[in-house]
Amino acid sequence: MRSIRHRRRSIPALAALAAVAVAAPVLLAATPAAAAHGPREGRLAKELVEEVTARGAYRHLAKFQQIADANGGNRAAGTPGHAASAAYVHDTLAKAGYQVSYQDFDIYEARTRTEKTTVVGGADPRELATAAFTFTKSTPAGGLTAPLALARVDESPGCTADDYPAGAFAGKIALVKRGACTFVEKQKAAAAAGAIGVIVYNHSGTTPVRGGFSSPAEGIVPSAGITLADGEALTAAAAKGEVTVRLDLDQEHVKKTTRNVIAETRGGRSDRVVAVGSHLDSVTEGPGINDNGSGSAGLLEVALKLADQGANKKGKGKQTTNKVRFAWWSAEELGLLGSEHYVAQLSDQQKKDIALYLNFDMIASPNPVQFVYDGDDSDKTGEGAGPAGSDRIEALINGFLDKKGKPHEGSDFDGRSDYGPFIANGIPAGGTFTGAEGIKTPEQAARYGGTAGAPYDPNYHGAGDTLKNLDLKAFDTNLDVIAHAVGTYAQDLSSLGR
Repeated sequence: MRSIRHRRRSIPALAALAAVAVAAPVLLAATPAAAAHGPREGRLAKELVEEVTARGAYRHLAKFQQIADANGGNRAAGTPGHAASAAYVHDTLAKAGYQVSYQDFDIYEARTRTEKTTVVGGADPRELATAAFTFTKSTPAGGLTAPLALARVDESPGCTADDYPAGAFAGKIALVKRGACTFVEKQKAAAAAGAIGVIVYNHSGTTPVRGGFSSPAEGIVPSAGITLADGEALTAAAAKGEVTVRLDLDQEHVKKTTRNVIAETRGGRSDRVVAVGSHLDSVTEGPGINDNGSGSAGLLEVALKLADQGANKKGKGKQTTNKVRFAWWSAEELGLLGSEHYVAQLSDQQKKDIALYLNFDMIASPNPVQFVYDGDDSDKTGEGAGPAGSDRIEALINGFLDKKGKPHEGSDFDGRSDYGPFIANGIPAGGTFTGAEGIKTPEQAARYGGTAGAPYDPNYHGAGDTLKNLDLKAFDTNLDVIAHAVGTYAQDLSSLGR
């Protein structure tokens, strides 16, 4: 799962450029009305739930760990570790009889060589801790020296044109507080006002803002982040008189290629596609066994058990009524780039043919909570409900968990995972996850066990995200959810009106 700092493509580390397609916290209880939305549990769903186990899926997690260990400790997009992970998934599915293909696309890596902000002249010259924005435009050699101009600080600081008084920013470096809108929006507004550089200071904590853009093309002017304390000090000084700074940024943007893996059942109606996805890439800081080896391994094991049921064999086993399409996305950690590319290259008709999308990202967190995406916005928080039908997917998952006696609660569609491009195109979506860097509340600890006041995954985006730091009971529960949903929708879309 991409970090909250990447939300709405505000801070990815790499980005797509050109693409070459090789192949197309409230406890929720199911109400009687909600339960009525769901189709009856079919034989295929029951058998998949019985066949899919954490023990079986663990072998894929072990393989991902082995791959990371052999490739510098990670499986990040554009690296040998990711390429080996994709090959493992591809070859395993091909042997199971799926129609499998790669989908290649280009990404960029940002390599920062210089990131400095220096207060020059005045009574307090000094160098400030600085983080160059990912895909920033570099300054001229030796840096960019100019007076600061302060963007207005309000509920949406530096987000709109009226935060930059006319004529006050021409030829100056804009100082902007973090918050409310994306870094792209802040930069565009500042540049439109005439600013020749942008410095964003943090709204909390003691570290510089680590911001960024989705691609080098979005880097209009040199942009970097500083700490809250330094931003407030500069603001106070500039209120008394002119403050001049030198912004020195040097960043190289290197093109790489990465790939999605797409696998389809050979049978089933192609105008009633059940799409199921997880991201396969890790961050560069670790092997990504929970994030998101867990979702990737879960999908792979369900796909294999579905094949064992005869889904890919004509005249044998249980042919699916609807085509099931499994996807392992690349570059999710860099801004949902793999899933965005996939959806972007679909025709309007191909988008209409996808009945629903199920997403599974981080399903074995070591201090877990059982989250289900809030398709109907019953929690009344964040981004609102998903497209029509998302409420019924949520009801199906909630009803299954209720039947198993497993507590659960809603999670907002906050744009942090690969459902994003699907719901943006009106495709109903749902799924589960067990938590990232968020903090478990005392109420959640009482409900699920674990440690209150600690992150759901203390190893999130770190070197400790290994086989040793998983909750296999949570993993097993979510494998059952995947198996039940895939088995149900592969045979019956009536609950979605299809």
